Amino acid sequence: MRGFTSRITCDIVRSDIRKGCVSEAVCYTAVDTVTRSHRPGLGAFMFFSVAFMLGVYFTFAAVQGDYGLFRRVEITAERDALARDMTQLSDRIAQMENLTRRLSDTYLDLDLLDQQARSVLGMIRADEIVIR
Repeated sequence: MRGFTSRITCDIVRSDIRKGCVSEAVCYTAVDTVTRSHRPGLGAFMFFSVAFMLGVYFTFAAVQGDYGLFRRVEITAERDALARDMTQLSDRIAQMENLTRRLSDTYLDLDLLDQQARSVLGMIRADEIVIR
């Protein structure tokens, strides 16, 4: 079974033979030389190569790039670490505010004052004995 292009070529050559322009031997030679090969051209190969390379590039950028998935995971982990630090600092601030309020003029905690005098100033009571 002959392909579409060889049938058309042969029909064109046959019409030329009927007119007397070409001999019948040229008909068979023309049919053999005009048929197309079945391998894809270089243009199609280049097109699909470029398309594949662009796909690989954009996939890499989506995973590894500045706004990619790995960067998003890093930012999420950093956000969680900073949130933990903020919670610890908030607790420390609340503790320091409590101690400051307890040593203020409006509210004096005698036990805290005694503790601070002993640790900071090294003071002791007259009836206490220091053992080193």
